[in-house]
Amino acid sequence: MPEAKKFRVYVSKDYLKFNAAHFIAYKGFREALHGHNYRVSVEIEGELGEQGYVLDFSIVKDVTRRVCDRLDERTLLPAQSDCLSIETRGAQVLVRFEDDEFCFPAKDVLLLPIVHTSAEELARYLAGEIRRELARDGIMIQGTIEVGVAETPGQVAYYRDP
Repeated sequence: MPEAKKFRVYVSKDYLKFNAAHFIAYKGFREALHGHNYRVSVEIEGELGEQGYVLDFSIVKDVTRRVCDRLDERTLLPAQSDCLSIETRGAQVLVRFEDDEFCFPAKDVLLLPIVHTSAEELARYLAGEIRRELARDGIMIQGTIEVGVAETPGQVAYYRDP
């Protein structure tokens, strides 16, 4: 039996972005708190539907923009960190790393279900969120989704979810 042909749609727009602060930490090391103007790209692979395309570009753009908007202008913290202690106290989020302590307004923080706020883990997180958001809209992706997260031009991490 011949293998089915696969098609891909790719979206990368100036408005598929988010600006956020973060730092990487692991035992014995912590970066300074800093920010990036992240850019996001999405590629979806699958079969052609009855309408003649894998998925309408406008749907991919809308869903990706909604997901990016949730991260925009936030301090991103890895809720599953193996070296940070993160505690929410009322309107504050306290973060401890070895001898350092941070206090952030809770409304400015987004706790993500990841271990590190690296571009790689952000790409994996975004791929899952885009897939979930599409499913909420009644769209099931049968093929793969690949998300790229650029911290700066020319510096991109990709995650491919089969």
